[in-house]
Amino acid sequence: MTTPIIEICDCTFGYRGAAPVLSAINLKVMAGSFTSIIGCNGAGKTTLLRLLLGELTPQAGGIKLFGARVLELKDWSRVGYLSQNTGRMPGFPATVWEVVSTGIYSGPLRFSGKEGKRRIAEALAAVGMEAYAGQLIGKLSGGQLQRVLVARAMAGSPELLLLDEPTAGVDIRAAHGLYELLACLGREKGLTVVMVTHDIAGASAYVDQCFCLTDGAMIAH
Repeated sequence: MTTPIIEICDCTFGYRGAAPVLSAINLKVMAGSFTSIIGCNGAGKTTLLRLLLGELTPQAGGIKLFGARVLELKDWSRVGYLSQNTGRMPGFPATVWEVVSTGIYSGPLRFSGKEGKRRIAEALAAVGMEAYAGQLIGKLSGGQLQRVLVARAMAGSPELLLLDEPTAGVDIRAAHGLYELLACLGREKGLTVVMVTHDIAGASAYVDQCFCLTDGAMIAH
């Protein structure tokens, strides 16, 4: 039987002094799938991502990545993460290439020379931004910036990509372009994608499965 990339079993979590944000959550995500997690503000979507990243610890239940408990996972280069949109960064003095390069020089990743350049070039090509490598990041549109940030998250060749509201602040056309890109990365590279989003209607045509967080519970949508 194939081991899920993500397996959440009866996970409960609440911040100190408050009612549980998540109650007995269960979820399985298989390799190569594209999963969206939806819910209103305060439903616990970002909290769930922080639990998956090991930044928070469940009060009950457990979470496994690649068959290992989150806190016991040794190789975090297998996981890429894109946080919520930080804006256009109009005055940020860095090129697209330089921004993507930070994805291979962080944490345990220390690729350099030819190997580092190859990974950066492959990540940019995967998101269709290779022609913008020398462009200043502040000159990009919102949709282009999000593609570059996806490339940064992919520069370490992860197997699992976690995204928190990746289409916030971009127009509908750019959002659909990003969804198509993520679906394509799953089909062509076997990348497993889990995306938190408010865009239920837009994402539904691209994802393999969708779950809704509401009142601390997770429901298949």
